[in-house]
Amino acid sequence: MLSRKAEDYLEAILRIAKMKGYARIKDIALALGVTPSSVVEMVKRLNDGGFVEYRKYDGVTLTPKGEEIGKAVWGRHTTIRSFLEIIKVPEDIANKDACIIEHELHAKTIEQVKNLVNFVKSAPDYPQWLEHFEIFCRTGVHPCEEEKRKERVHRLSS
Repeated sequence: MLSRKAEDYLEAILRIAKMKGYARIKDIALALGVTPSSVVEMVKRLNDGGFVEYRKYDGVTLTPKGEEIGKAVWGRHTTIRSFLEIIKVPEDIANKDACIIEHELHAKTIEQVKNLVNFVKSAPDYPQWLEHFEIFCRTGVHPCEEEKRKERVHRLSS
């Protein structure tokens, strides 16, 4: 079982390599907000574990085993970030929180969150409950309750 930190490195290497075609120590350090010496230390451990191939001047590449884990972590991250954005968490906060949550949730929970995200995103129209949620976030009142209140007031005044 890899540590949360090691998973973060594999995810970062995967993302960088997808974007640039390769991952260098300085790219990984920048992506994770750590020092290059910390990256070298972790990359050597990941190399010893068979998750990456590290050549001092050629950079870092994922092995199939490392790529599988990197993709799994990135998949959890994007699922959680998407869910948080659906419920109107600001993008920068959603991204940071996804980094934390992605390591803690059970696989079944991630699967259900992914199902919900896919369900919402594949809706033919913007779901009314999301509009209601936005109104609730702004006002603290559920729009359906407000409508019921207005109907009661109208009936009493008629």
